[in-house]
Amino acid sequence: MRLTRPMLAAAAAALLLAGCGSGGGDDKAAAVPETASGSLEHLAAEVGCTPTIQIDADELRQASCRKSKADGKFILATFATDRGQREWINGAKDYGGHYLVGRKWVAVGETTKTVSALRATLGGDVEEGQDHSAHSGSH
Repeated sequence: MRLTRPMLAAAAAALLLAGCGSGGGDDKAAAVPETASGSLEHLAAEVGCTPTIQIDADELRQASCRKSKADGKFILATFATDRGQREWINGAKDYGGHYLVGRKWVAVGETTKTVSALRATLGGDVEEGQDHSAHSGSH
């Protein structure tokens, strides 16, 4: 299956619209480990979840995951190229969300707390999508 940029953006939008809420949390005090690397399954095992595969293509593998009810649900995606990853993130950020970014992988959390918990295990850099809480209208 060949994925196009609009297909990737649409997939990201659908995932994020399910979790537009924002949450509290602050990861400044936590020590950040070296950024993890590996397959989608390896990264999921690192954080203790069983991934539910949603997209399995050459360019992108994407799964939903939940560590525990308290930690929240998140999306884990791995990419074949750095460019594909950056294009996906740039398109997805228009829809809001909280992103943990590593080398050729992204975890998208429903809340800042979820991303902070993942970062404590996977390392990576936190990026934020557009804040939709200031906008009126539907999510």
